[in-house]
Amino acid sequence: MAKKYIIPIFVPHFGCPHDCIFCNQKKITNVSTTTTAEDVEQEIEKYLSYFPKAEHVEVAFYGGSFTAINMDIQSELLQVPYEYKKKGIIKEIRLSTRPDAINSEILENLEKYGVDTIELGVQSLDDGVLKCSARGHSAADVYRAVDLIREYDFKLGLQMMVGLPMDSSEKSIKTAKEFIRLKPDLVRIYPTLVINETYLNKLYERGLYQPLSIDEAVDICTRLLMMFYVEDIKVIRVGLQPTDNIQLGMDVVAGPFHPAFRQLVEANIYRLLIEDYLKDRPKADELIIGASRRETSNIAGQKSSNIKYIKEKYGIKKVKILPWDIEDGRIYISIDGQEDLVDKNSWMKDYIRQI
Repeated sequence: MAKKYIIPIFVPHFGCPHDCIFCNQKKITNVSTTTTAEDVEQEIEKYLSYFPKAEHVEVAFYGGSFTAINMDIQSELLQVPYEYKKKGIIKEIRLSTRPDAINSEILENLEKYGVDTIELGVQSLDDGVLKCSARGHSAADVYRAVDLIREYDFKLGLQMMVGLPMDSSEKSIKTAKEFIRLKPDLVRIYPTLVINETYLNKLYERGLYQPLSIDEAVDICTRLLMMFYVEDIKVIRVGLQPTDNIQLGMDVVAGPFHPAFRQLVEANIYRLLIEDYLKDRPKADELIIGASRRETSNIAGQKSSNIKYIKEKYGIKKVKILPWDIEDGRIYISIDGQEDLVDKNSWMKDYIRQI
């Protein structure tokens, strides 16, 4: 499959009618100016100069609630990538928006300008969580928007957050189960961070909001990621994209931020799998794990954290993670000479049945 190259166009707070308590788009995108058609063209040309020729290129509008912008401005901004798409220079156009900023007129206009993917910032399907986060929409608005989008030929993306005020692991799992029922083409999962100059930051400073710890966020996101994996739903991001500003000590005041958060989650899936395999087994001297080359780093964990953990918890003297001539999702395990093949997907299905 050809590599996909993304040209990001940021439209921070450009049309968003609400100030969600966790949101400061100027900080998240590091952009605060009004976006114009000329800006869009300049960004497209800049990125195209970096990309190899004849590759899969997508223009993605991020940041504000795109479809809450005045319709004429939407058309003006979309016209630029649409011209590139008609010439075959770019392949796809994507945008993100709010569930309550979707109607038939808007969708017909997006279809007219060749939009391929619509991502809805859902965040939660619990009305109490939505209200406490000042989202300004209900769960019913999400279902209504999804039904409308499904009437057209768009790909559907759904974004969820964990650790919002009044949220819980049970509510997040319920939201994920509803996502699965809605059958999106892609999903994003974001742990809630306390960003500078947001109302959530004020609540945090007053002791009225406590963000998830890294371990808590990894734990719940591990379960969510496995739920989507076994349903073959693509998860294109786990954790907020690090930037010069989005770092602890910069504009991230508190919360489960890590520059490689997804790898922590992927590594935790393997830690749970290995622990499940080792439980009730006698103490051993050597554990060898073989997997495809692309999976070995997640099995080992960041800075070999899984290897260290297994050694300490199970008293195993040697733990080796080896690249193996084996298909993705299949894991060879040898413990003191006893050999097994474990199917990751089957194991995940068994694990999440307990959720």
